[in-house]
Amino acid sequence: MASAADTRVVFDHHLGAFAQGIDALMADYTETSVIFTPDAEIRGLEAIRSFFQAFLDSATPEFWASFKVLNQSVDGAVAYLVWSAMPTIPMATDTLYVQNGKIEVQTFTPFSA
Repeated sequence: MASAADTRVVFDHHLGAFAQGIDALMADYTETSVIFTPDAEIRGLEAIRSFFQAFLDSATPEFWASFKVLNQSVDGAVAYLVWSAMPTIPMATDTLYVQNGKIEVQTFTPFSA
């Protein structure tokens, strides 16, 4: 199981990777990684790349200007993030399960106003 320090490294990289682009984001995943959302199960590198590329393509400068981390926690192999980007996303959560320096499982849930 990943230590909290190992998980923090991956978590911090993941948060910073959004500013660096799709290839930096994809460095955190493997072919066996999966992202669960309220609408889908996104499995494997190709599907995860498509998911994040669509997200990056839709994120406006206003979205990034209003992006705020509300809470973040790490415990062992699990990282938890609560964030907002008003008015587009009043609140969202991400949970990451990290193994061997990669995100094996992620959940993403946006909440609407």
